[in-house]
Amino acid sequence: MGAAEPVTEANVPEKESERREEEEERDEEEEEGNGRKERMEGERDVEKGEMGVEEKVMESKNVEDQRNFHVSMLQRLNPSNPLRIVINSNTRVASPSPSQTSLPRSTPTPQQPSIATLNSRRYTNRISLFLFVVHMVLAFGLVCFLIFKGIQGLVVASDTVKRKEMRILKYFLPQVEVASLLSITLALAWQKAVRVWPGFMIHFILWSSFFMSLSAGILLICFQKAPTDGVGVCLIAFAIGNGLYACWVTQRIEFSTKILIKSLEPVPKFGDLNQPTYWMLGVGFLWMSMWILAVIGALNFYFPPLTIIALVLSMAWITEVMRNVVNLTVSRVISLYYLRGMQASTEFCFQRAVTRNLGSACLGSVFVPSIEALRIIARGLNLLEGEDEFMFSCAHCCLGVMNSIFTYGNGWAFVQIAAYGKGFVQASQDTWEQFKRQDMERIVDCDITSSICFLTGVCSASICVIVVAAWTAKVHQPFTATLSLLSLFIGYLLTRIAMALPHACVSCYYVCYSENPDNRLFDNTIKEQQNLIKSGRDVVVRTPRVPHRFAT
Repeated sequence: MGAAEPVTEANVPEKESERREEEEERDEEEEEGNGRKERMEGERDVEKGEMGVEEKVMESKNVEDQRNFHVSMLQRLNPSNPLRIVINSNTRVASPSPSQTSLPRSTPTPQQPSIATLNSRRYTNRISLFLFVVHMVLAFGLVCFLIFKGIQGLVVASDTVKRKEMRILKYFLPQVEVASLLSITLALAWQKAVRVWPGFMIHFILWSSFFMSLSAGILLICFQKAPTDGVGVCLIAFAIGNGLYACWVTQRIEFSTKILIKSLEPVPKFGDLNQPTYWMLGVGFLWMSMWILAVIGALNFYFPPLTIIALVLSMAWITEVMRNVVNLTVSRVISLYYLRGMQASTEFCFQRAVTRNLGSACLGSVFVPSIEALRIIARGLNLLEGEDEFMFSCAHCCLGVMNSIFTYGNGWAFVQIAAYGKGFVQASQDTWEQFKRQDMERIVDCDITSSICFLTGVCSASICVIVVAAWTAKVHQPFTATLSLLSLFIGYLLTRIAMALPHACVSCYYVCYSENPDNRLFDNTIKEQQNLIKSGRDVVVRTPRVPHRFAT
């Protein structure tokens, strides 16, 4: 018995050592199981983009498995993902909290949304686009039908109708075609001159429009016919207002000239920037030729005056849309140059203007001229002074209403429509808010570029009136008043299409400056003008605004 005790005591350490080894083996198996479970969870998290590297010290036997695990993660991860950098550097990062698991794989830079917006593919103002397409279908059908009626009058009508149609074709159609060709020639000449000699042309256009409209009015009065006298008086009244305006804006010319010169600097970088203008003028001439044949055919249809008025309104809308298509094309090319330093393709910008942004061009073509005209009338009333407090309270109220409407629809909106693909109303509001933030309201109100483009159209229209009226009075005087109005209409509309290029360049300069005044492509012209206004040294006559007592 005494000899058995040492044997038992010797076997105890061996059993304990065996138990410890079994426990260690179980612990290792559990650790391996946990490691496999963690790796499986980690792989599932990597697929979701939410992987975090746990802070754990692995055993030496698991080093190879961990290396393979890292390789599989690297193969799944995007090269730009910050997690790949963490894994490659073997940096230990704490596991993400539940609130962090919903974050995206990578954080976008602040400029990415604007870059995406610049390539917006949605159609703007679809209702306006639909209405314009319906209008074009109806207008094209009406024009074709009226042309058929005109041909029918020449072929199967009575001798009296045939003689009447032949007389119209002989003494009416040639003058209109010549007026169209003369308008296109003058339009391209005006645009080229403005681009080459901007400083001189601002003065020249202001006063040549005055003299040309006055001369056209005097010429029509000299015919001593009631219709021509009425048209002549209207032209003379406009010439007087034009002269007063030319005197009033004299102090604004210097600043507007600087902006026009600076805004036209990018144009030579784009050799095909004028291509949309050529295309629109060509299409305008063809449509004008069909349109005048439809006007002649309308004389053989029911209610000729109403039909002709409908044709005139349709032509006005179509040509305004053409002008704004050129405006949108040039605005996108120039705005991308200012905002991103890009030289965009004019052809692609034109395709975008006639497809995705056409609805905004249609809507703006209706509202911008109307709002601008009413705003000018309201400003003119506020320039007057009088004793009647009630009358001028109403004038101030009307001006306040028009200024409020102007923020929802203005010509500056076409820049953001072209650049960001916004709707017309939203672009108008955002653009005006940018002007307010940069304290540029007075500056853009004092710019006379839009007035110069308008007066260029008036000058071309007056020249067309002089040529056509003199010609018609010589060959068939009864048509003088009608053809004078028609040539005035054609000359103005076609010239405005060509002048959309300098107008769009100036608009882009102001709008893009208000978005990023520190851009190296802009100089200090606007900042210096703002400093003059703030210091009270600006001598520019202020544009009438609503006095504070009427602002509410």
